Amino acid sequence: MAVSYQSCYLWVLCMLSSIHVSGVCGLNEEGHALLSFKASITKDPDGFLANWNSSNNDPCSWNGITCKDSVVVSISIPKKRLLGSLSPDLGSLTSIRHINLRNNKLLGSLPAELFRAQGLQSLVLYGNSLSGSLPTEICDPPYLQILDLSWNLFSNSVPPSLVQCKMLKSLDLSHNNFTNLLPVGFGNSLNALERLDLSYNMLNGSIPSDIGNMTKLAGTVDFSHNLLSGLIPPSIGDLPEKVYIDLAHNNLSGPIPRNGTMVNRGPNAFAGNPLLCGPPLKKSCSEGVPVNGGDNRSGKRVSMRKCIIVVIVVSDILGIALMALVFFYCYRKMISPKTKLANENKGKAFREKECLSFTNDESKTPSENMAQSDLVPLDPNVKFNLDELLKASAIVLGKNEIGIVYKVTLASGLILAVRRLGEGGARRFKEFKQDVEAIGKVRHPNIVTLRAYYWSIEEKLLIYDYIPNGNLSTAIHGRAGAISFSPLPWALRLKVMKGIARGLCFLHEFSPKKYVHRDLKLSNVLLGPNMEPYISDFGLAHLANIVGESPMPHSDKMAAENPQSQLFDTAVSPDTRIELCYQAPEALKTQKPTQKWDVYSYGVILLELLSGRAPSVLLETSGIGLVQWIQVCIEEKKALTDVLDPALTHEPEREDEIIAVLKIALSCVQYIPETRPSMRHVLDSLDRVFTGR
Repeated sequence: MAVSYQSCYLWVLCMLSSIHVSGVCGLNEEGHALLSFKASITKDPDGFLANWNSSNNDPCSWNGITCKDSVVVSISIPKKRLLGSLSPDLGSLTSIRHINLRNNKLLGSLPAELFRAQGLQSLVLYGNSLSGSLPTEICDPPYLQILDLSWNLFSNSVPPSLVQCKMLKSLDLSHNNFTNLLPVGFGNSLNALERLDLSYNMLNGSIPSDIGNMTKLAGTVDFSHNLLSGLIPPSIGDLPEKVYIDLAHNNLSGPIPRNGTMVNRGPNAFAGNPLLCGPPLKKSCSEGVPVNGGDNRSGKRVSMRKCIIVVIVVSDILGIALMALVFFYCYRKMISPKTKLANENKGKAFREKECLSFTNDESKTPSENMAQSDLVPLDPNVKFNLDELLKASAIVLGKNEIGIVYKVTLASGLILAVRRLGEGGARRFKEFKQDVEAIGKVRHPNIVTLRAYYWSIEEKLLIYDYIPNGNLSTAIHGRAGAISFSPLPWALRLKVMKGIARGLCFLHEFSPKKYVHRDLKLSNVLLGPNMEPYISDFGLAHLANIVGESPMPHSDKMAAENPQSQLFDTAVSPDTRIELCYQAPEALKTQKPTQKWDVYSYGVILLELLSGRAPSVLLETSGIGLVQWIQVCIEEKKALTDVLDPALTHEPEREDEIIAVLKIALSCVQYIPETRPSMRHVLDSLDRVFTGR
């Protein structure tokens, strides 16, 4: 009778109290689990969880909750300054797929009960103050694909059970306090990973020898700023070529593998490892071999090394002597007929091919005054020759102060882009050749590839891949004279931003020479078939100087003469004025370029993609540059919609991402070069914008 009486009383209560009906009778199990999470939050300064209450029996209408078929599938509450802890009851949300609580102030441990949610696919908790060990149940959800716990206070070992996350595609444990070795089978088991970041921890031991099995990795694989030791495993070279491996600031030792993806790695990836040796570092692996005076074996090694050095020196002397004899023979053989020919037929072009003509044999060096008479491939896959190129149909794609660009279609159907540099530079062939071959070695999915070149006294040609979708300037501002166009949506702009950053980051880290593009702007970014960006014209400015016999670019000369007035000088060509709009302030005062110039230019590009305003047009209409205009808007506290490209105001759900990119752009255009971030840091920051999506 007691049970029956209580049931009857509850029914009557529900009928009489409309306020409490939904709370006691209507709120489902998912609603109770979410209210348990709300109860674990002690501060909600923005009142984001205000409509999470028992008077509303539909959790699907609560802030940050997404449902499918009236079932909760996602919780997304980023950057709301929530202070509290994670409720274990969230694990009772059986259909939950995505949890995003990034950039809050969550404390305490990561509850093991959370991983009872078998449908969980992504867990993004970066930027909180969570601590303790990771639960061994972390991989219980069989479909977990994204796990981002970075920028927290987690500690102790990475649990061995992590290798059970067979579906994991993105793992970011960076900026924590993890210690000890990585789990056994890390590479073999997590071979579905596409993104891996373990930087800024205290991991020790060796890099997993099976890391080469992670063949789906892309972007940056970051092991930097740990305590990893031992040799770099050769299998690391089996990773895809598009992967950038960062091993900086560890305790690694021995020779750096030079196989596969490791062949073209620059020195920055290995900085802060004093015991590493070999290319691309300047430290030879023969240096630093311990010598013990009381050890016969060490003494023998030293003696053997001395013998080897003697042999090498003697061989070098003999080789130099032999080369001198060959040169003297060729010179004698050439000079006599040349003099005779000159007397008999002045004005004819001299082409002596017997001794000093240009060939692919690197042991032969052409004279600085020789005319290069054939197409020189920079890629073994180049199958066309000069005759095919000259017979091909061509249309003009563009023209500027540096030269003309043609779209060339060979008889085979292959389409190329050919830049014609024109005459000049006859005395600087060797310098031209060195530069072109260096540019030809730069291979990256976001940089236009130089395939071949042609040099003669009258003509210089650069042959590139043809990129079909025009340039980024046209995609953002439309084609001159066009009545209408479809501007790029935010998702594509973000893709382009990241692609440019990836290409520029590679360029900066590819060589110990610290390459600088120095002419980065929207019109120098081309778009591929799927709107993927390609940085073009790398190294072109210096090649143009060689051809023009000039020690520095025309724009640099003008800027050095009068740096402040050039932007407003009507005598300055439109091409130069546009170029100056992207240049860092210090570029107008010094001739020595630095990578911080490129960072500034990239920042201007980001601002242009955000605002939809062309720097040169803004300069003409308002008298200030794009960077200054943005700064004025911020000082005057204008609404974000007044700053943004109108095409982006239709995507209010992207506001967090847009603001994040704006902050990155502003950091890039800092007036003082030293305060600008590196492109590696910029790329990592953009990765975070993507992760939060």
